[in-house]
Amino acid sequence: MIRILLVDDHPVVREGLRGMLNAEPDLDVVGEASSGPEGVVFCGRLQPDIVLMDLRMPGGDGVDATGEILAAHPGMRVVVLTTYETDRDILRAVEAGAVGYLLKDASRGELADSVRAAARGETVLAPSVAAKLLSRLRGGEPERPQLSDRELEVLRLVAKGYTNAEVGRRLFISDTTVKTHLLRAFGKLGVSDRTAAVTRAMQHGLLTP
Repeated sequence: MIRILLVDDHPVVREGLRGMLNAEPDLDVVGEASSGPEGVVFCGRLQPDIVLMDLRMPGGDGVDATGEILAAHPGMRVVVLTTYETDRDILRAVEAGAVGYLLKDASRGELADSVRAAARGETVLAPSVAAKLLSRLRGGEPERPQLSDRELEVLRLVAKGYTNAEVGRRLFISDTTVKTHLLRAFGKLGVSDRTAAVTRAMQHGLLTP
C-alpha cells in the first residue's frame, strides 16, 4: 500500500483528491495538510511514501516545504500537483528535490499511475512541463506565457490604473471574477502582484507600454 499525504490549502481540492486516490486498491491517503509548514509537521508524524504538494499556499510556500521535508526525510518522494506551470515554478520545484510535477487537470488514472511511478523512484512530469524543462536544458528561451483574451483585457485595464471594481464595471463582470483572472495571469507570468504582472506582460510583448 502506498501511503500519501495531501498538502493543499483548498479543502474541496483535498476532498476530491482523497476520493480519487482512495478509490485505487493500492493507494491510501493517510493525511491532509493545508499549508507547507503543516505538511512538514505531518510528514514527521505520518511518514507517508508520497507527498502531493501544491505550490502556492497562503500559509506557506510548497517549494520551501519540499526542501524541508526532503532534508529531514530523504526517502520520501514529493510530487508537485498545481495549476501553475511557469518556468520559474518548475525549476524551483525540481531544484528543491521534487521527483514529479503534475497539473491539476490530470485524470484520475494519470494521477494514480504517476503516484505509483514516483513510489518506484521514477520521475513523473506532465507533458507540457517536460517540454519546458527540455527547452531549458537545450538552452532555449523561456516559453512565452499564454494568457487568455480576457486575462489580457483585465491586465490592459490594470495597466491604465483602474481598480478591480472599475475593471469589472468596464468588462461587465464581478470583482471576484476580475480577481480570478488576475490570479491566473499572476500564475502564468510567475509574479505575485499587479505591478509585476503588468511589467512582465510588457517584457513578453503581451502588452504595449
